[in-house]
Amino acid sequence: MITRIDHVTIVVDDVEAATRFFALLGFVVDKSVVIRGEPFAGYMGIEGLEAEHRTLVLGGATPRQEVQLLRLLQPPALLNPGLATLRQRGFNHVCLATDDLDGEVARLRAAGVTPRNAVMAFHDRKLVFLDGPEGAVVELAEWH
Repeated sequence: MITRIDHVTIVVDDVEAATRFFALLGFVVDKSVVIRGEPFAGYMGIEGLEAEHRTLVLGGATPRQEVQLLRLLQPPALLNPGLATLRQRGFNHVCLATDDLDGEVARLRAAGVTPRNAVMAFHDRKLVFLDGPEGAVVELAEWH
């Protein structure tokens, strides 16, 4: 039986900028290592893999919530030009829950993050999209 989502991995070129973005959302660096060769290359299906792998955790969250940042050193990362459009097939966005959406939006705006849209009500929650690192879209949700 599946019990929860364990982590989300985002491939980035600028690990520091991505780390700063997720720090605004409460994530802290847990560990950062370089992975290369086997068994990682075989596991991920990327021949000649060498990558910086940074694990961020949401401070104080139970159960543990992770965002993993992967900066490919070899081979180069492939571009995904449709990622930020929310129209491409496959992965669309990641959504993080908050207990004060309006407060989070105000705090993020003060830090220079501009939401993609106005806050909207949908079913039993308020929602807003943010432009995350390198085209990845992050949504915030407050359940009523």
